[in-house]
Amino acid sequence: MPFVTDRSLASALFFTFLAGFLSDLNAQGSDSPDQFSYEPYQIEEDFDLSGLMDHPYWGQAPATQLYHQRQPNDERPAPVATEVKVLYSKTHLYIGFKSEDPEPDKIRANITDRDGFFGDDYVGVILDTYANNQEAYEFVVNPLGVQMDATRTASSEDFNFDALWYSAANITDDGYTAVMKVPFKSFSFPDRDIQNWSIQFIRNYPRENRYQLSWTNVKLDNPCLLCQSGSLKNIEGIESSKTIEILPYAAATQSAAINDPTDRNSGLNNQPPEAKIGGSISYSPSTSSTLEAVVNPDFSQVETDAAQISVNQTFALYFSEKRPFFVKGSDLFSTREDLYYSRTINNPLAAAKYTQKSDSYSIAFLSAYDRNTPFIVPGRERSLLIQTEERSYSTILRAKYNFGNESQFGGLLTTRNYGSGFNYVGSIDWDLLLSSNYYFRGQAGYSKTRELTNAALHEDTRTFGNTGYTATFDGEEYSGTLINTEFAREAKYYDFSFEYKAFSPTFQTQNGFINRTNRREIGASQSITYYPDNRILSQGSLSTTGTWRYDSQGNFYERYVFVRLNNSLGGQNNLNLNFLPLNDERFRGIMFRNLYRGTISFSSNTWDIFSFGTRLEIGRNINRAGTPRLGKGYNFSADATLKPTPRFRMTLDYSYSKLSAVDSGETFYSGDIYRLNTRYNFTKKLFLRFITEYDSFNEQIQFYPLFYYKANAFTKFYFGMTNYITDFDTSINNGFRDYRQTNREFFIKFQYLIRS
Repeated sequence: MPFVTDRSLASALFFTFLAGFLSDLNAQGSDSPDQFSYEPYQIEEDFDLSGLMDHPYWGQAPATQLYHQRQPNDERPAPVATEVKVLYSKTHLYIGFKSEDPEPDKIRANITDRDGFFGDDYVGVILDTYANNQEAYEFVVNPLGVQMDATRTASSEDFNFDALWYSAANITDDGYTAVMKVPFKSFSFPDRDIQNWSIQFIRNYPRENRYQLSWTNVKLDNPCLLCQSGSLKNIEGIESSKTIEILPYAAATQSAAINDPTDRNSGLNNQPPEAKIGGSISYSPSTSSTLEAVVNPDFSQVETDAAQISVNQTFALYFSEKRPFFVKGSDLFSTREDLYYSRTINNPLAAAKYTQKSDSYSIAFLSAYDRNTPFIVPGRERSLLIQTEERSYSTILRAKYNFGNESQFGGLLTTRNYGSGFNYVGSIDWDLLLSSNYYFRGQAGYSKTRELTNAALHEDTRTFGNTGYTATFDGEEYSGTLINTEFAREAKYYDFSFEYKAFSPTFQTQNGFINRTNRREIGASQSITYYPDNRILSQGSLSTTGTWRYDSQGNFYERYVFVRLNNSLGGQNNLNLNFLPLNDERFRGIMFRNLYRGTISFSSNTWDIFSFGTRLEIGRNINRAGTPRLGKGYNFSADATLKPTPRFRMTLDYSYSKLSAVDSGETFYSGDIYRLNTRYNFTKKLFLRFITEYDSFNEQIQFYPLFYYKANAFTKFYFGMTNYITDFDTSINNGFRDYRQTNREFFIKFQYLIRS
């Protein structure tokens, strides 16, 4: 009977989506955006920015206006006036904004580190120098001159991108002005005598709603934002001289660890200070290609990874990349599945990278020699992350070909060699615009693996499906495949998608992040979006998703239906309601039914001085540690940010999780994590930060003080420490608990960018 129910539900979903597709396929035209064109004024000499558009050159440039509103309602005009002017010299692009505001006392502006003012007022540009709607640069500045930059593709933004450019701003009696000066060396563009680029001017205006304004008449029914940009035309006489960047650094650390982790009184073993020097060199032979190499790189992370509650997780956790060498140009390596995950290159002795772009293709190549190679051993129900001292040599080759308006075809090849073992992965991927609003996307891959022959390093008798191969590092050799396809409609009011995924039991990508294999998934989703645009409700959506999962032999092991209601309320408040009315899963041979759960979340950014959010999930789940059992419990999280002045902010994050047995009430686990991030910015370049974190699951307190001076995105100086304090006896309740310092490290670093 359940099988018949599954088929009936799947058939109903299919015909619902098919009807929507057939009714819309011919009705939806290819709405071309209004044609906007701007020819910037060419100047003879460069000049310094003052924050006001008071230099005589600005008076020579033509002005254009931001008349349109993109969010929350693309059918209404911009609520405030914004004027834009553009200049250029042989070496720099200048963009100036005059942003009027009827209530300038409500302007939101804070002194933060770069990329840290999403809730502020700001203005900026989206610049597609190849005019192919595949990738663009974003340069944004707030009313105090703080910078934010990113790269944008059709489906995502990457704020890990950093570029060297200049900005200034000033709040006035009737609003604010903001100007930016971007060296042509800071972004790539075609090697042509006359440049014609796509550009979009934007403004964020956060008041009773978060208004997003644009230069062109951007329509939400067209999911391609880049396709709806205007043109920046007839830029000529740009110097395209070869660019060399040298980034040397010097660093030192001093660490200590407890002598015996089981003896709280064993004291710390202080290691002698260690000094390290190295650096990178980058050479751009043209405006569209770059060669970069690093020797003895220092990939220490200033931004710490926030702790995640993983007590009931059986899969390796994903952490985003923060290391500059891997962040730069990372978008060129990305694919639909994470077949390249840069943090699998853990501690390289040296690495090199080459990238080249044109309006129709891009090529990216990376090679690295790693001294401490990690391994992710995947599976259907669990995976493991194995840290080793193995040395390995990795290469990554990525190529993409762009065609049509939004379509592209790509390929990826990764190799890792270590001792007598290896892992080779090849894949192709595609993103095709079939018709207005309709897309077909996918990726197919093949892997070949020979394991390490070192059972002492990792021994695990579980097998990969029914192949007979074990997870033990015993030198076995095998291959695997993956397939991921999606057909989707993306529009203003109604979206849907069908998706199919399959990962064979022996598919491995050791330079990537695939932690779940031996699975086949069939999924479908649809959503309806509405736009009341009033003081109570700005916009909202109702969506449903259904997924059925099987192993590679066709055995059913999970199904779920997920319903979500999302509402953007007036006052920049957001309310989400989620529910799992159907969720059944077979885990370690036991079928668990009716794993229903509900989630409610709310966030508020009504006031600049104080913002907060909270999330509560209640329902049933599986206790996956030890013998699987059915549990009921909840997960609660909350965060709050206080900004009493534009220079000072405190952010408190809290999360709590508990799961108890349904039949007996026995508590499987219960614990929480606190994280307090306190920050004071003396200037836009100098700040002091202090992070305190408490994790009750491992009874540990961590401290991360940091003093940071950042002249620009690359020239910086900082010193700080990490300090771990562990509770050795949780039964002590009177007075101070039995905390002892277990790890500590002091660090200092200076690096300086030399560009010619």
